[in-house]
Amino acid sequence: MTVSASSVLNSPVAAPAPAWTIVALIMIGLLVDQHVQPWGQDVVSIITWAMLLFWLARSAPDTRTSMILCVAYATAGEIFLSLGWGLYEYRLHNIPLFVPPAHALVLVLGISVSKRMPDSIIWAVPLAAAPPVIALAWIGADTMGLILYTLLVLCMLFSRGRKLYAVMFMLSLGLEIYGTAVGNWYWLHHVPVTGWTTLNPPLAAGTFYCMLDMLVVTTMSARRHRSNAQLQAG
Repeated sequence: MTVSASSVLNSPVAAPAPAWTIVALIMIGLLVDQHVQPWGQDVVSIITWAMLLFWLARSAPDTRTSMILCVAYATAGEIFLSLGWGLYEYRLHNIPLFVPPAHALVLVLGISVSKRMPDSIIWAVPLAAAPPVIALAWIGADTMGLILYTLLVLCMLFSRGRKLYAVMFMLSLGLEIYGTAVGNWYWLHHVPVTGWTTLNPPLAAGTFYCMLDMLVVTTMSARRHRSNAQLQAG
């Protein structure tokens, strides 16, 4: 059975902070990283890690493991997508230390928001995104967007976390628009190796968050099955 991210991260322990605090941390943090030199990025990294670690210390074991996996996968993804593939570059051509824990906090924010959204958002978001994605691919402005959009639809078809994916698609688009506008990172128009093109930012960049979520959920599910098998064998 496919497990949704909301069930994996569901815990009676309170969230690390109210949703608005995570939003404030990201919005102010990106401004500080961009405009406060030379120590701004270090301060943002310390505060972001502190928020995540504070929550992890108060969380149930499964939730803690899920968030650690999220940070690990996000770090590997950033290394591959940015430093390896070169899809996008950060301002200092590095991976800021606040980015991996911020991925986990954005996922927490998405789960919190998705619980308050109606079920109608599940297919409303991909349906609304389809026309601009297709149009941008048709004129050659964002051919990678069509690939990402296809992956989003596949994620939604084969997972029970559809509402979360719809929310993350919108949240991450807002984050990407803000981050690129401020100047913290930018996406290269010509995608290396593939010959694809993309926007700065891609309309369907939220698909990467959906894939991150699926990696965490799949790993947690495999971990539970392995533990159950060991218990039955014992």
